[in-house]
Amino acid sequence: MKKLVLAAALSAAASTGFAGTMEEPIMEAPVIVEETSASSSAAGIWIPLVLLAIVAAVVAAD
Repeated sequence: MKKLVLAAALSAAASTGFAGTMEEPIMEAPVIVEETSASSSAAGIWIPLVLLAIVAAVVAAD
């Protein structure tokens, strides 16, 4: 009787050790957040164009 109880206890303890599967775990891709600038790419050209127009106006006035 003791052997039967011992065998039942050991089989119950051993069965919880094999609860998982042998499949590879699913790894989710990391989320990459890229910040975008508020202005457009052509916004940096306005300052040189305005300065060029001012210089052209000063040269034309002389």
